[in-house]
Amino acid sequence: MTAEILINISPREARAALVENGVLQEIFLERANKRGLISNIYKGRVSRVLPGMQAAFVDIGLERTAFLHASDIVHPAVGENGSPDQPVDEGRTPDIQTLVSEGGEILVQVLKDPLGTKGARLTTFITIPSRYLVYMPKGRGIGISARIEDEAERQRLREAASLFVRPDEPGGYIVRTAAEGATPDALRADMMFLQKLWSVLSEKAAGTRPGNLVHEDLPLPVRVMRDVVSTGIEHVGVDQPETHQRMLEFARTFMPEMTERIELYKGERPIFDLYGVEEEIQKSLERKVPLKSGGHLIFDQTESMTTIDVNTGAYVGQRSLEETIFRTNLEAAVAIARQLRLRNLGGIIIIDFIDMEEEEHRKQVLQALEKSLAADHAKNHISSVSPLGLVEMTRKRTRESLEHMLCSACPTCEGRGFVKTTETVCYEIFREILRQSRQFQFQELMVLAHQDVIERLLDEESAALAELEVHTGKPIRLQTEALYQQDQYDVVLM
Repeated sequence: MTAEILINISPREARAALVENGVLQEIFLERANKRGLISNIYKGRVSRVLPGMQAAFVDIGLERTAFLHASDIVHPAVGENGSPDQPVDEGRTPDIQTLVSEGGEILVQVLKDPLGTKGARLTTFITIPSRYLVYMPKGRGIGISARIEDEAERQRLREAASLFVRPDEPGGYIVRTAAEGATPDALRADMMFLQKLWSVLSEKAAGTRPGNLVHEDLPLPVRVMRDVVSTGIEHVGVDQPETHQRMLEFARTFMPEMTERIELYKGERPIFDLYGVEEEIQKSLERKVPLKSGGHLIFDQTESMTTIDVNTGAYVGQRSLEETIFRTNLEAAVAIARQLRLRNLGGIIIIDFIDMEEEEHRKQVLQALEKSLAADHAKNHISSVSPLGLVEMTRKRTRESLEHMLCSACPTCEGRGFVKTTETVCYEIFREILRQSRQFQFQELMVLAHQDVIERLLDEESAALAELEVHTGKPIRLQTEALYQQDQYDVVLM
């Protein structure tokens, strides 16, 4: 598999595209006026404690107060060296009222960006990532990324990292996936860097007033280098000289093997026109996704969950109906995994595969979905295929979906996805005329409405309108309002 990263920089926006075998897999977006907050560290003040929810709201200087659950708070019984000073019940989360109090100051890190009407999700389990390691000032021991599957390599990395960790030193480490094959010296260099950085942050936090930022995560281009770039990335293209230079400096310090692969793109065509990235972004905002076989997927994203419907469409197959359904579902499983990454869909996801009679077919479709999601950076969990062909799954959501970042609700339907028909609006107008005529005295009536509604009143509903004039004994005038939406109208007494 060949993989590369394309980075496009414009005056107020940075975008990064992960392309595998010439196909766009993920898109990362950051705007100057709305930078992501994940991994930022703040000095906060507890504004409200909610014992019933075992949570607290914390003011960190944002528009909405952030949310901190008791399970995300370091227990005070755990000292700086990560060992408990008194017995702690590991199976039960301590009461929120014993952990924080209103008005108290607290150092927190953002786990999730504000999503919709919800504030940011916080934790006091601070983590600071570097190229190969993640440092946990309040943690203990050494953990190895689950994505490193080779047991011998896992053991080698654990032993190498343990060489430089003294039992009396505070903090713990997680060895990242990128560390696979890394030398002990490289791990040691990362440890020294992280310890120095935490020392600086601790001093800064002590002098920072509540509601202010203590430490901001790296900008998108450099963050992609740290989190996404691995030995599998063969090329990184960036279209701005200043950003290219900053990425080179980062690579020389933390990942020298990548230095020669980072290239300043000087082509006349926009960098995102390569491999049709711009076109793929536009397609990812559409509800319908065509499949090569002729079938298609329908994505419906709501606040509570995302539903995906699989349809055979024009695909009729060549053998049996069961074989046609199986082939469509297999293709759909691969396409769904890509679309989840590309659209950055998270939370609860329900996939309605076409009903399959054979149990073996259901297993193979589920395996295809799991295999296709293996490369996903976001944590996910998939349940088995139900007899109805439904698959329930969750995908960790830390930032807004691509649709929510690039789009807003339709002003006409206000996000409902539909508007009342002109026929329905006409009948509502008739009822309003009758209501007004029974309550008030007037000389004539004026109806203000959208052009399509007025045209229907003058055409299909003209007889009903004439009956109303006879019933009320008053003339009814019609007037088009250009600024009205289709389901807006006014009945004015003259």
